[in-house]
Order: sequence, then structure tokens, then C-alpha cells
Amino acid sequence: MKLTGAFDISSSALTAQRLRMDVISSNIANAGTNRGRLVDGQWVPYTRKIVTMEPRSQQPFAHFLDSAMQGSTGEGVKVTRISEDPTPPKPVYNPTHPDADENGYVHMPNVDLAKEFIDMISATRSYEANVTALNASKSMITKALEIGR
Repeated sequence: MKLTGAFDISSSALTAQRLRMDVISSNIANAGTNRGRLVDGQWVPYTRKIVTMEPRSQQPFAHFLDSAMQGSTGEGVKVTRISEDPTPPKPVYNPTHPDADENGYVHMPNVDLAKEFIDMISATRSYEANVTALNASKSMITKALEIGR
């Protein structure tokens, strides 16, 4: 069994959750950006980004169970992609806005602040849980080293 296996798992999760928090922060910061990028000479609103994570190893559960029985640990998590949410932009009626269309609607980003805040709380809690696991692993290794004194 690798002594630092728990550190590797927790550090990969910390890195992934930190990236997730950064992407959520970007979504929140751009919730009012109706000029996100220029496409074919037209401004389109910012599009919400989503982080997708998966285990580093794509083995079946039986493989992990066998590995655990032999004393080895998992391999952690990785971010596989940052994709755009396919939800269409939200039309907001504001005929005085300079970007309003012929019907008076301004197309705003598909960012729902309530959903983003919930995702941010989830990412923060996951980050905190991994810090706790990392500290517990560190404490166990320290106590094991103190046995010889």
C-alpha cells in the first residue's frame, strides 16, 4: 500500500473542486453580460459553463473492490471537460436597452444565480471535506511515526 495514496486522492479532489469554484465564480461574475462574445458580427450573451469530473481510472467497481481488499487505494478524480450549458439565453423585455431586438427583448445569459450559489456551496463543502480527509491522513501518519519514540 502506498503511504501517500490518501494524499494523492485528496489533492486531486482539491484541485478539481477549486477549478469548479473558479468556473462557478466566472458564471456569477458574467450573469449580466449580454455581450459575451462576437459571433458572425453579432454579440451573443455569456453562456454558463459546467465542469465535468470523473474518476482517474475507468475500471469497473469489481476492480476497485479487489484493489481495496489487497490494501491499495483509489486513484482520485480528474476534470474531463468544461462545457457550455445548452440552455438558451433568457429574453428580458427592455426596449430602451441598446442591445434590444426589434421586439424590445434583450437576450441575457442563461445563468441562474440561485443555481450557481447552490453549486458554489456544494463545491465549497466538497473542498472542505477533502481538506478534512487530508488532515486526517496527515494526523494518522504522524501518529504512526510517533509510535517508535
